Amino acid sequence: MGGFTEVKVKIPFGNKYLDAIFSVPDKILTHGVILTHGAGGDMNFSHLVSLVAYLASHGLLCLRFTCKGLNIAYRTKAYKTVVEYLKSSGEYKLSGVFLGGRSMGSRAAASVTRQISQDDNEDFIHGLILLSYPLHRPKLQSKLRDEDLFFIKCPVLFVSGSEDEMCEKKLLEGVASKMKTPTEIHWVEKANHGMAVKGRTPDDIVMEISTQVFLWIKEIIEQEHK
Repeated sequence: MGGFTEVKVKIPFGNKYLDAIFSVPDKILTHGVILTHGAGGDMNFSHLVSLVAYLASHGLLCLRFTCKGLNIAYRTKAYKTVVEYLKSSGEYKLSGVFLGGRSMGSRAAASVTRQISQDDNEDFIHGLILLSYPLHRPKLQSKLRDEDLFFIKCPVLFVSGSEDEMCEKKLLEGVASKMKTPTEIHWVEKANHGMAVKGRTPDDIVMEISTQVFLWIKEIIEQEHK
């Protein structure tokens, strides 16, 4: 594990700016990861900060950002702006990026991945990381938020709690089985939507998640280099 440096940036978005932080490894691999938060909070949500620290210390350039707003179209538009900002960055030359988010942020990541992947010449996005994907509202399993998932072309990793009240296990497994791309689900046993588990510390749970995410990314990068 290596060190990393945090660099605060403001990303132009319409007539305002999005607050963001680069976590720059001492020795950068060829790939980066973009992450954003759920409906509440911001980019300094503890789970995101811990995940970024783990990934950056293993050589992945990370960019996390804040976008306040409960409109999914607005969140998606902001996310796309961040992807374009990183792609056009002269400072960091990356061969690919993984998009991710938590809860509502994961919906925005999926939506922007669908939009960008519809361009046949687009191969910048190498994977999608969906943390606590809100497949449905609590107790409203009849209406699934799966509209973007079936159009994703890159590999997808879901990380969800087995007792997530917004993502019933059998329903997510059913959706994943119909997706046209390599899909993996990591279930955090007995975790709810906020990834809390009775009898386990938050640090322990975040380490489980961070390890799974990094190993999944590492496997994809290694396959690309074969």
